[in-house]
Amino acid sequence: MNFKKYLHKSHPVREWGESIIIAFFLAMVIRTFFIQAFKIPTGSMRMTLIEGDRILVDKLRYGPMIPFSDIRLPGFGSLERGDVVVFKYPVNPKRDFIKRFIAFPGETVEIIDGDIYIDGTLIEDSRIKNTFYYNRGKYGMRHQKVTVPEDHYFVLGDNSSSSMDSRFWGFVPESYLIGRAEFIYWPVTRIRKIK
Repeated sequence: MNFKKYLHKSHPVREWGESIIIAFFLAMVIRTFFIQAFKIPTGSMRMTLIEGDRILVDKLRYGPMIPFSDIRLPGFGSLERGDVVVFKYPVNPKRDFIKRFIAFPGETVEIIDGDIYIDGTLIEDSRIKNTFYYNRGKYGMRHQKVTVPEDHYFVLGDNSSSSMDSRFWGFVPESYLIGRAEFIYWPVTRIRKIK
């Protein structure tokens, strides 16, 4: 069989092969550095996100990580309290988690009567204030003040009664941050910006 004819510049097989390779390369670049799709597997962020929601996560906002390194490129925005963030699960970095960002490095977190206090001040942001947070886990006990270590973050699930979050396993290393959840794109009935 003569394969040389398939390698000719104008042959459809070669043209299709080149198109597939270019499309794959572009998809990998976009997924690695710009935006990535995720599916919500559990109800830990109910009612903000429910099981089966498919979301788009902006990696450019905080700066994408260079693959196979601990180097983060500069971002076009900054992390803000109340953001819904995707990160590598600190207990098993091969898994991705999604939670609400609560506290920066050096801040002290305390849960009192379902409310979040940072450095002794009640958080009034409606995205956080409108959730009742339960005193649970090693880092979320009643009358316990927890200081977030350097280069780490404190995160909580919106469905506090059934969320494995920083109250249980601790803090998210800065290098584990993937990006900010921006948009639900599926199912059609739930298309919306994530707040």
